Amino acid sequence: MKGGKRWSLCSNLRETAYLAGGRYRAPTRRRVWMIIMAISVITMFALVAYMYPHHSKRACYMISSRGCKALADWIPPALREFSDDEIASRLVIREILSNPPVIRKNSKIAFMFLTPGSLPFERLWDRFFQGHEGKFSVYIHASKERPLHYSRYFVNREIRSDEVVWGRISMVDAERRLLANALRDPANQQFALLSDSCVPLRSFDYIYNYLMYTNVSYVDCFDDPGEHGSGRHMNHMLPEIPKKDFRKGAQWFTMKRQHAVATMADSLYYSKFRDYCGPGIENNKNCIADEHYLPTFFYMLDPSGISNWTVTQVDWSERKWHPKTYMPEDITHELLNNLTSTDTVVHVTSVGMGEEIWMPCLWNGIKRPCYLFGRKFHPDALDKLLDLFSNYTRSVKWHL
Repeated sequence: MKGGKRWSLCSNLRETAYLAGGRYRAPTRRRVWMIIMAISVITMFALVAYMYPHHSKRACYMISSRGCKALADWIPPALREFSDDEIASRLVIREILSNPPVIRKNSKIAFMFLTPGSLPFERLWDRFFQGHEGKFSVYIHASKERPLHYSRYFVNREIRSDEVVWGRISMVDAERRLLANALRDPANQQFALLSDSCVPLRSFDYIYNYLMYTNVSYVDCFDDPGEHGSGRHMNHMLPEIPKKDFRKGAQWFTMKRQHAVATMADSLYYSKFRDYCGPGIENNKNCIADEHYLPTFFYMLDPSGISNWTVTQVDWSERKWHPKTYMPEDITHELLNNLTSTDTVVHVTSVGMGEEIWMPCLWNGIKRPCYLFGRKFHPDALDKLLDLFSNYTRSVKWHL
């Protein structure tokens, strides 16, 4: 009986299929070939549009503007073919960065001072350097007048200098000039750019260990989509520097030797900023070279090799063109303790009222205080800083 039921069921199915034959017809061979041809044509146009986007656009719209838009939305953006100069530049920089750092007993930090003239905090730096001879070197770029020196560590440390204008490529040129001179000493493994208003916030040993054993360079870098960020990007920088890669950051850096050499080896990307980043070059945009060149350069070529924040503290809370200046009455143990205990950084964009981007300060993956140096300090603050120096620099000991 069970077998009969199964036979009856199968028979009914066949009869049902037979009776439904008037409603269902198998696709003809011609229809199958038409479907295959349509799929082939669409695939061919997709491949041509992907490989040759500029040449295929006109042909695409000759067939169907609506279909072409849908196809363009579906196809991923084509990778741009690099020019010969880009290929050569990226190859050289990749080779430079592939060399591992070499830290020896005689490895030094190059302290590079960018100043118009004399250094008002030389006495403070003299105390900072005492007892650490052989672990540092000093370089001074004095753009207006030859400095008068108090400390023996600064005597005859001037390099050939040139005029520096704020916001112009001459600021970047001065930085590169300092790097070039400091790189001549093979013992220099870390390079710190400082201004005449900078002061140390830590002891020499703390700063030495912090920089020598880090796995990144401390180059400030963030995405500001506002008019004072990517709004400063120039179309003349294309195609080598796309707007999506244009970055911003403070100029005060510390960097490893590999990054210092890579910066000096670069001519392609530097030339774009030299020729096209400046006030009023394009549509009244106020492009400031020292705020954009290095952040953009390293974001494009070694984004994982930089910290995206600077170890030099500045106070932008007043939201002006220049940061707050610390006056003598501001200098207290509480202020210095606050500066040295901060372990998060904030980037303020030029979007709306100033959107804030917060991030932790990580040293080799470990959350640590952010700042080793501070600015801008008024020259009259020197005596108070000297009085408090021993206390605020010894309050925290370095430990790996």
